[in-house]
Amino acid sequence: MKKLGLATALLLAMTGAQAYQVEVQGQAEYIDNTANDNDFTGAVQGTYYFNNVDASKGPLAEAAFLNQASNVSAAYSYGEYKEAGDRDAVHAFGVKAEAYVPTKVVPVYASASYNHTIADSKTGYSDDSGDRYALEVGALAAPNFLVAVGYTSVANQYSLDTFNILNNGVAKAGLETATIGDDQDAITARAKYVGAIDGTNMAVGFESGIIYGDDTAYQLKTDLYLNPQLSVGASYAESSFNDSPSKAWGVNVNYFITPAVAVGASYVNANFEADKAQFADYVTDTQTVGVNAKFRF
Repeated sequence: MKKLGLATALLLAMTGAQAYQVEVQGQAEYIDNTANDNDFTGAVQGTYYFNNVDASKGPLAEAAFLNQASNVSAAYSYGEYKEAGDRDAVHAFGVKAEAYVPTKVVPVYASASYNHTIADSKTGYSDDSGDRYALEVGALAAPNFLVAVGYTSVANQYSLDTFNILNNGVAKAGLETATIGDDQDAITARAKYVGAIDGTNMAVGFESGIIYGDDTAYQLKTDLYLNPQLSVGASYAESSFNDSPSKAWGVNVNYFITPAVAVGASYVNANFEADKAQFADYVTDTQTVGVNAKFRF
């Protein structure tokens, strides 16, 4: 029976089944910066939805959001970073739960997450580790339009958000954790909208967010869905902290080969915008190239 169930799941994926309850995604990035040119990171995430997600309408990439699909996720990221004679193997683990609750007024949204990071020095420096907890609440103020505010507690500055690495790349995840800095508490706010373009099978998505920690950062992201399968996007993030890098922009493309299988690619450019002469020893302008894949069943 177990073999029959697995075979059925694979068959549904190959024939383009448009409902799913599990999503597995993987991502890898090559990192080139002014300190070195051979860093890399890889990450994987598994998500279980409590009810079947209908992917038959709207952009396939946003099926879970359009369905207001409550879920639980687990993620892991691994990266090697070599800089100024040091080499670290960095492990990040995360678990997250999201819930959409219908009410008589508007659907309510809530999420909670925990992440743990271990930086294992391979060159004799002290190892490092850190935890972070995050809570978020919000509502769908209009159809497919989410607004939410949150609180993040970071017990150690060197603590990455594993889900941020998967969704936005390691450069932007690093920018976010540096913005929070030594202030162990941060306030976040974000808004997200996905909507169809009238008279076409195209759609557009917008997302914006802001973080208040030791410093302040904001991010903007937009995606154009040329059809339910194919999308192109652009993003921008900037922080007020005087360190390197302090802003980043990126582009991405994603394509669903079938409703159950997707591939994508991304590019991020993160630069230092302060006085480069004054901070010459700390300038690490960074570029990343990433690939990703998703499998749903």
